[in-house]
Amino acid sequence: MKEYKKERKQVAYFMRRLYKKGLTTTSGGNISLKITDDIILISPSATDKGMMKWRDIGILTILGENLTPDLKPSIESEMHLSLYRKMKDIQAVVHAHPVFASSFTAMKIRIRTDLTAEACAILGQPYVVPYELMGTEKLARAVSESIVHSDILLLENHGILTTGISLLQAFDKIEVLENAARMTVITELLNKKSPLNRGRIAEIHKHFR
Repeated sequence: MKEYKKERKQVAYFMRRLYKKGLTTTSGGNISLKITDDIILISPSATDKGMMKWRDIGILTILGENLTPDLKPSIESEMHLSLYRKMKDIQAVVHAHPVFASSFTAMKIRIRTDLTAEACAILGQPYVVPYELMGTEKLARAVSESIVHSDILLLENHGILTTGISLLQAFDKIEVLENAARMTVITELLNKKSPLNRGRIAEIHKHFR
């Protein structure tokens, strides 16, 4: 079996980076990368996210067959696979639990993505996925049905999921979302919001989305 060492190194690197940036916990979060139409790489279950190595990254088929049986895939594997089956242009998926952004999954308040041009351009308007138990087929189905609305999903009372054409793009989205969540909290506390107006938002969407 092909090892996909280079690509597995990339997945492990971004998982370590996710942890070191404080965007997830030791046991939380998962990352995947589509290699071909049939092969997916995914971070494992019960492995220290801050110490992850390339040999820890599992190899699955798009149908869910584990080609690395010595590794236990993430409990959210079906959620990742359902996204790749649903949207052929998705190449990478990042799921994590950044504190500020995840806090908004437990509140009836939206993250303001209209406070900076960067957030508006990169995030658009994230979509909230109704609660389903983590690791279940129900959650996988809810996420795959919701991805048509946005490539940034807030999983109710759970965490954040982003997709992209590369791991870097998906990682960037979750990092920008966390910054937007922080800015939302700050501007709400100070009550000094000065968001982009409709004209500026339309201009950004025209050029960048």
